[in-house]
Amino acid sequence: MRYLFAFILLIHGLIHLMGFVKAFKLGEVSQLSGHFSKPAGLVWLATAILFLFAVGAFILKKDGWWMPAAAAVVLSQLLIMSQWNDAKFGTIANIIALAVLLPAFGQWRFNGMVQQELAVFMPRTITAAPVLTREMVTGLPPVVQQWLERSNAIGRPVVKTAHLFQKGEMRTTPDGKWMPVGSRQFITVDKPGFFWTADVLAAPMISMTARDKYENGKGFMTIRLLSLFPVADAKGPETDQGAMVRYLAEICWLPSAALSEYIAWEQVDSASAKATMRYGGIEASAVFTFTPDGDIKSIEAMRYYDRKSGPTLEKWHISIDPNGYREFEGLRIPAISNVAWLLKAGDFTWYKLEITDIRYNEPYRPE
Repeated sequence: MRYLFAFILLIHGLIHLMGFVKAFKLGEVSQLSGHFSKPAGLVWLATAILFLFAVGAFILKKDGWWMPAAAAVVLSQLLIMSQWNDAKFGTIANIIALAVLLPAFGQWRFNGMVQQELAVFMPRTITAAPVLTREMVTGLPPVVQQWLERSNAIGRPVVKTAHLFQKGEMRTTPDGKWMPVGSRQFITVDKPGFFWTADVLAAPMISMTARDKYENGKGFMTIRLLSLFPVADAKGPETDQGAMVRYLAEICWLPSAALSEYIAWEQVDSASAKATMRYGGIEASAVFTFTPDGDIKSIEAMRYYDRKSGPTLEKWHISIDPNGYREFEGLRIPAISNVAWLLKAGDFTWYKLEITDIRYNEPYRPE
């Protein structure tokens, strides 16, 4: 589909050369019967060049390819209107171009917003992190100590930031279709927060972009159709609590964060422990259940579930694939998991997630 669009744009651009040829009498162009001045011929040539430049940038996957394409479409349509009887069918190609370049513009604008917010959210430098020792974890419940040992966190530098690359699929209703998701996430520990961006393929040629962040104790979620049209813009106390719960659960990817001063642990039984996070005037808890070997088996918490009648507190459950553990920079973490709501009407698994790469304690570099 990508190359078909590039081909359409290329042919459409080359057709504009006919106006240039006609104006400068470089050859016979029987398809165009109107009068063409030389200044108009130069505009036809400029439009062709803009289309060809846009095609090249599009093939090379340059974010700004839509700029020359937009200028070319505007000029093209003006030229078509001036020669409507002969050139009117070129409007179809311009409509096709608009259908692709408008989402590209939206993605470019969305990416710009993300980069500006990340520049504030992420530290530009990372101070040397201390090594996590066994003495530092002695006050934690035995099952948590076992997990930190099992994850290879002891003897390694404490994690202050993490940059995760993720893929998966999600759905919005229990019987809805699964939609592919590609995402990245940044996590900070000293000042707890996360910044998650995702591209969701809702249907062929129809995508959604999302940004979910937890910063300064507040949660913010925005979703846009085709990167242009707002679908969701969540904030407020329920969103703050949900973002905190998410942050608390996701320390499974950076185990040393379990020692953060804003997290308190208590043993529940021989296989589980409860983590309670207090930050920014908000409190949330999650129960971590472990295997006999010390791997995390599941994480469960009460989290606000969005309903048309208003959000309600429901059980939010993460199940870890026992065969999905992987090592990134020496740390053993759960790379494959399923996320579900445990509702009275039945369990609703809505997100299947896989971590493909993690970079720890990496200073942020604007893209």
